[in-house]
Amino acid sequence: MTTLVEAPLTVTFDVARALGRPWPFPLVELSSERPWRDRYGVADRPGWRRLTHERTFTPTGAGTLVTEQVEADPSLPRVLAGPFEELVLRRRVLRSLQAHLDGLAAAAAFRAADVVQVVGAAVVHGGRVLVARRAGGPYDGCWEFPGGKVEPGEAEVAALVRECREELGLVVAPQAFIGEVVLDGSVGGGAPGASTLRLWWARPAGGSADALEHAELRWVRADELEDLDWIAADRPLLPAVRTLLTRLPAP
Repeated sequence: MTTLVEAPLTVTFDVARALGRPWPFPLVELSSERPWRDRYGVADRPGWRRLTHERTFTPTGAGTLVTEQVEADPSLPRVLAGPFEELVLRRRVLRSLQAHLDGLAAAAAFRAADVVQVVGAAVVHGGRVLVARRAGGPYDGCWEFPGGKVEPGEAEVAALVRECREELGLVVAPQAFIGEVVLDGSVGGGAPGASTLRLWWARPAGGSADALEHAELRWVRADELEDLDWIAADRPLLPAVRTLLTRLPAP
């Protein structure tokens, strides 16, 4: 079962953990990798040979896709287990999961309003992507994709267009979502690790790219990306950007 939550990865994962799972008995954590997945289960509980409940969290352009997968094996004779699972257990589990996911989506969307998000733009033109070198601060001299914070009440792609106009004097047209990474530090005074960077592919749509707030701008090819000294937040997104550049039609 899946549902789309209009919130970033970290918010969706943390709210899901706080809400727990819709079972009438406690489950034990088997594994967890914030904010991508967690897995809970029971063993040797009366009435069950085995039960595992796994959730995965996948970033998309519209938010976070939550996928729930349950594997259950009630301790019934085999001749009864199949009909019970199909006629009773499956229906109950699906109803409980759907109600739980609906509550998660509402709670996470509400919580997301309090978390400052960051957007970045992989602006592509002529088979190259625009990258910017930081001027000053703790990451002085390091490279990044241009972008910045989303203002309260501002749509993500609107923030992307605004930031590119302010930082570069460049009008961009967002095309597609690329990926999302967790930011370790505090953003906008929030809790460390609460915000994420969400990167979008964009095309130039007007103006000219100028280093208004950076030390330098460059248009680089896919095979040049690894040669730059990237800030830690942007580096995990390089494989996706490289794939984008190699798949786009040649100019």
